[in-house]
Amino acid sequence: SWPRTETEVRRHLADYYGIISHMDTQIGRILNTLKEIGQLENTIIVFSADNGLAIGSHGLFGKQNLYEHSMGVPLVISGPGLNRDRRTKAMTYSFDIFPTLCELAGIKVPSDVEGQSYAPILRGERDKHRETLMFAYRHVQRAVRDDRYKLIRYPQINKSQLFDLELDPFELTDLSYVPDHAER
Repeated sequence: SWPRTETEVRRHLADYYGIISHMDTQIGRILNTLKEIGQLENTIIVFSADNGLAIGSHGLFGKQNLYEHSMGVPLVISGPGLNRDRRTKAMTYSFDIFPTLCELAGIKVPSDVEGQSYAPILRGERDKHRETLMFAYRHVQRAVRDDRYKLIRYPQINKSQLFDLELDPFELTDLSYVPDHAER
């Protein structure tokens, strides 16, 4: 229904959280098995998924947008020589995972791989990986972001949105009309 009803959003959130709880249980089983067979400390573990869902955020459901709630990709990497307590907001692409794992495993990265290893970030040797990220949704949306700002462009309707992700992480205040941000 439009606009989204509170009941509809709650139902979708309950389903979403139920799936997450089930997945957590299955990951726990894998980790327990690795521990039981003595391989937990000898295994690089990667948890990732595709981008998230809008579940009522911005009045949307699904993935057909370039807001942060639908663009974030979960990524957890743990293993020998990596600081388990380290968290980073370094910007990466999913295709950076393969060369990262190659480096961590001591395997040569094939020359035709476009991704860039961020193993130095995982080892705590660097804090940044990429300066900007670019996104697209079909032919109707484009976005570019750095560690603070995101610009979303809707070329078919000649509209842009600019967000300060540091001050406005939920992307609620469009700065594209603010004269102080015209240059940006």
